[in-house]
Amino acid sequence: MLNFNEKLSIIESFPQLDRKDVSLGRVNFQFADSVTEKKNIVYHLHPNGNGFVYGGELAGYETDAKGMVNIRDFSAEELRKIIHESIQSLSPRTTEEAAIAGEAIEEKWINEDGQTLMLIEEDDMWNVYAGLNLDGTFNSYGEAAQYLDEEGFRPLT
Repeated sequence: MLNFNEKLSIIESFPQLDRKDVSLGRVNFQFADSVTEKKNIVYHLHPNGNGFVYGGELAGYETDAKGMVNIRDFSAEELRKIIHESIQSLSPRTTEEAAIAGEAIEEKWINEDGQTLMLIEEDDMWNVYAGLNLDGTFNSYGEAAQYLDEEGFRPLT
């Protein structure tokens, strides 16, 4: 288990986050550019090493009623990964994403290296995009999801 200072060092390496000291020596880190009301990415990081990261928009994490994931026993790699994914899930769409998706149904998928792909429903088909480039077209959501899963991606939202 990482101690408070190790976790703090990892969290502070994300320039998008602003530190907010709170009571009892605890620290929050906020993401000012969040597209939702949710601003706290890291909540109540305690000197004993316990704390929470917002994972309400993420798949694959056990969350509490507020969408928070307990990070007490996270490794350095796991902590970096969930913070990166949390920031991504609350970030505004990029110009590329907005240009491709418009008002269509979309999902972001992410792999362990932090690479993201977009899955978009267009004209009764499901298309996978890497940036502006079309990566694949599928007849159903299930086929597209299977492809993404086989390629090591999982839904971000």
